[in-house]
Amino acid sequence: MAKAIRFFALLVLMITCGFLYQTSIIKTFARFKPPFSLGTADSSSHSTYLPDFSPISPMDILSKGNGIIFIETTDKMKPPSLVLCAIESAARVYNDRPVVFFMKGLTDINIMRDERNARKSFPTLLPFHNVYFFPLQMETLFNGTPLMPWYKKVNPKLEKYWTHVSSDGCRLALIWRHGGIYMDSDFLSMLPIPDLNFLAAKSSDFSSNGIFGLTTHHVFAWKAMENFVQNYKGAIWGYQGPKLFTRVLKQFCPVRPRFNSSGDVKCGSISFLNVKRFYPIPYESWRRYYEVNQNMPEFPSSYALHLWNFMNHGQKTMVPGSNTLIEHLYKQYCPSVYEALKRNESIYG
Repeated sequence: MAKAIRFFALLVLMITCGFLYQTSIIKTFARFKPPFSLGTADSSSHSTYLPDFSPISPMDILSKGNGIIFIETTDKMKPPSLVLCAIESAARVYNDRPVVFFMKGLTDINIMRDERNARKSFPTLLPFHNVYFFPLQMETLFNGTPLMPWYKKVNPKLEKYWTHVSSDGCRLALIWRHGGIYMDSDFLSMLPIPDLNFLAAKSSDFSSNGIFGLTTHHVFAWKAMENFVQNYKGAIWGYQGPKLFTRVLKQFCPVRPRFNSSGDVKCGSISFLNVKRFYPIPYESWRRYYEVNQNMPEFPSSYALHLWNFMNHGQKTMVPGSNTLIEHLYKQYCPSVYEALKRNESIYG
């Protein structure tokens, strides 16, 4: 009887050790991500590097605080080509940094297999192994921030601009939590932005919230979230967005910033970047992007270009062979999306 008990105990010990060893191997490989590549998309060639049951989360991917963040606050799962072009351009320019698209329409992703399947929905982005997709879960995101009481109280059905107001809140919470750069999905990246903490000027006394960068837990993001709730006026267009950023910026820049021709302004720990960095074509002239241009114009002072998609309302799109400015931009900054459209291939998986 004693021998049987000792044998059973030894058997249990061997099984337990084997399980713990296997678990440690899985966790080790879960941390491995294949290097960024601009090669031809071939998901099968990389599948051996992606364990089927490895945990993955935004905290893992964005842990270094240098991510590029995009968001979609509707349930749309087939964004227009401009969105995919914006993501591709960011993935190319910031090829050593994670580019993350948070989508409200995505189901919960808690294993790497599901994240990989989400990427397969956008075949033009498959070659870019620094691109990730995660669900946008507002309640989880706002938890522990000044936005949570507002979120519990607000009724989205009664909000005139809920898609935009919720987006204004989400970008602040994401950058406060993770750090990095937030971009609206109608920005085409051209050059890396050298500043860690920056806002983008639309004029010398008005800030954009369409693109900005802050380090993790930066005081500006926290103050902006507090102001968002304390002075909430969701029925006024832009009050929770550009006007909010402009209000909070005045706490860092009590004296009105003065730009020279292409220089930036420092406001405490934040750089207030010149209008030419992102808005060389002003919103009144947004149609210039869809006008015929024989040659690609130069934007020597710009890091990225804002294409003013809200002004466009989806009426105009990039047409291959049109010789428009936007076609030149697609060719240069998101050639994978451009070539798929040119060949009349679907940009959705």
